[in-house]
Amino acid sequence: MRPEPEGEAGRQEGSESPSAEDDRLRIVEDLSAVAAEVDVQQVPEALCRACVRLLPVSGASVSISASQMLRAMWCASDGTAARLAEAQYTLGEGPCQSATALAAPVLAADLTQGPDSRRWPVFAQQALQLGVRAAFSLPLGAGAPAIGTLDLYRATSGGMSESELRIALIVRDAIFFAVLNLQSVTGPRPGGEAYGVASWVAAAEADHTEVHQAIGMVMVQLDVDPEQALDRMRGRAFAQDRTVSEVASDVVARRFRFRQEADSGSNPHDDGPDGAEGW
Repeated sequence: MRPEPEGEAGRQEGSESPSAEDDRLRIVEDLSAVAAEVDVQQVPEALCRACVRLLPVSGASVSISASQMLRAMWCASDGTAARLAEAQYTLGEGPCQSATALAAPVLAADLTQGPDSRRWPVFAQQALQLGVRAAFSLPLGAGAPAIGTLDLYRATSGGMSESELRIALIVRDAIFFAVLNLQSVTGPRPGGEAYGVASWVAAAEADHTEVHQAIGMVMVQLDVDPEQALDRMRGRAFAQDRTVSEVASDVVARRFRFRQEADSGSNPHDDGPDGAEGW
């Protein structure tokens, strides 16, 4: 459901607009019902789709951060939301990167022009190619560092009203506590099988494990720190119109290795054990 419009046209005669507590109860009930109606493995995606019904947005995704460098998408309402999240991680810029660093909401109402398009020029260009005109990122958790972000997008330009932002923050809080609950619900089933809820966060963590492993390998190959290793992976991903995750997969599988510049004293023809091209 979407939030009721403000004003006399959006109210029943003689009634008052919903309070913040009314909105909170309604949202918690809605998300709880969604979680109860689907298979346990489908709950993350169902929650993201519920965000779209609750808010005036075109799509939503939730990403979990292992650190300032590593983040993994937990769920997405649609393919565009998923590609938008991956684009920000690959580029190292965008609303979700800023929201994570600032531990505060970042609202980009118009990526087609003005300050938002200039703040993240490369991300804005890719967002427009995906049909995204506005993007909003809300950090999960109180204080820094945030454990992740709820990321929303619109196919049309435009900001959020005060009431829309209030509801978005309530949705964000509900998602945050859902993530915390998933992390805390562990233990074996009677037959020895792990509870399905424990696999939700584990699946997201698995996504960034390969990236983390690749960063370590690139650090050794280039004798650089983790930030520089990730920057090199991002540079290759951007140049080849790929994602960081795809580059990481090649590095871990030894289909590709980074090499130092020839003038650094390394062998310029050292392309790795499989003969893959160096970068």
